[in-house]
Amino acid sequence: MDKGYKIVYKAGTGEIVEKKSRFIAEIGPVESEEAAHKYIEEIKKKNWNAAHNCYAYTIGDNNQLMRCSDDGEPAQTAGKPMLDVLTLQGIHNVVAVVSRYFGGTLLGTGGLVRAYSKAVQEGLSNTVIIEKVPGKILDLTSEYNGIGKIQYLLGQRGIQTIDSEYSDIVKLKLMVPVNEIPQLLTEITEATNGKSQMREEDLVYYAIIEGKVVIL
Repeated sequence: MDKGYKIVYKAGTGEIVEKKSRFIAEIGPVESEEAAHKYIEEIKKKNWNAAHNCYAYTIGDNNQLMRCSDDGEPAQTAGKPMLDVLTLQGIHNVVAVVSRYFGGTLLGTGGLVRAYSKAVQEGLSNTVIIEKVPGKILDLTSEYNGIGKIQYLLGQRGIQTIDSEYSDIVKLKLMVPVNEIPQLLTEITEATNGKSQMREEDLVYYAIIEGKVVIL
């Protein structure tokens, strides 16, 4: 895969109240179905006295595995709307559990769909979502007279420098999205008349968090 996708970096919770029923959403990152079920069971154990503990999860960079449960609510009123929120926002490797504490008033199917969807949205608003991008560290060596052109190209593409060394020559370590590497190599070669040396390292996944490169 040469494109990035969104994941949960830090779990979060959110709560809404509809006609005295409390809907508590808990959102967490998971990498496997086993991990998703473990998370769900932990929430069910914690919120054992809730009327319902509905869940939805999607795993894989292309949503290869998606599951949801209404946990006793009318069919298609809880788990599916929760899953729709996750997929519409393009988030992967995530599980959402919404625990409902019944307030005594029936919401109807439409009301339940809105409540469970809104609860997940509230939970997501309190999580940290990042884009997980496939990339490579590019080791670049250049003479000083070419560094201005290189820095201009990096700025144009938003390429992050993760390390630099200035001596008789300039050495840079760059984090480059994998789908931008061929064009960037061509542009730097042309800009420096072939005088820059570049070496690609192994493929990694990374994210930009608070302006810094974090390898995941």
